Amino acid sequence: MIEIENIHKYYGDLHVLKGVNLHIKKGEIVSIVGASGAGKTTLLQILGTLDLPEKNKQSKLIINETEIYGLTANNLAKFRNQHIGFIFQFHQLLPEFTALENVCIPAFIQNKSKNETEKRALELLGFLGLKDRANHKPAMLSGGEQQRIAVARALINNPAVIFADEPSGNLDSESAENLHQLFFKLRDEFGQTFVIVTHNEELADMADRKLTMVDGEIV
Repeated sequence: MIEIENIHKYYGDLHVLKGVNLHIKKGEIVSIVGASGAGKTTLLQILGTLDLPEKNKQSKLIINETEIYGLTANNLAKFRNQHIGFIFQFHQLLPEFTALENVCIPAFIQNKSKNETEKRALELLGFLGLKDRANHKPAMLSGGEQQRIAVARALINNPAVIFADEPSGNLDSESAENLHQLFFKLRDEFGQTFVIVTHNEELADMADRKLTMVDGEIV
């Protein structure tokens, strides 16, 4: 599913990623932990194609059998929309749109039909226990509900992999626990691969594999 080799990243003179190697299997839930500044979020952004690593002949970045280095900017954007879902610490919902409309946005970017997209979105909201909140705007929803809307949005295009950056960091303990259980339910139901950056040790320990980053390397 994901194969990276010898990935480096610099910001000016700062060497943030120092030759990271990582293989992740389809359907695997992997957590990444480490101190602030260890390079976790930078690695997640590169895996999610939001940022690109330094180019060198020894580096490899393959996601869902696609060599990312070989894509143009337009094709990279299309690949990201079709194959990757994102869940962030702050849900990033658009306040002027309803829950249903927020969930539909990635599919509309793919020019999928309105009827097909809304049907799929309502199915996801039902699966997440939020069908009765479909016409509510984010301000009318609790923090946990907003984050589940963000999860539905990440799933709408049936992505191969979902990247989550501190997904429960802004939730109370009960909502965080519910979200953690949801990830495993989603994996079992839909077969998605999850890569989760987190400071939550309970969530990290639940994963199939826990990776620790120290000073830009997986140790």
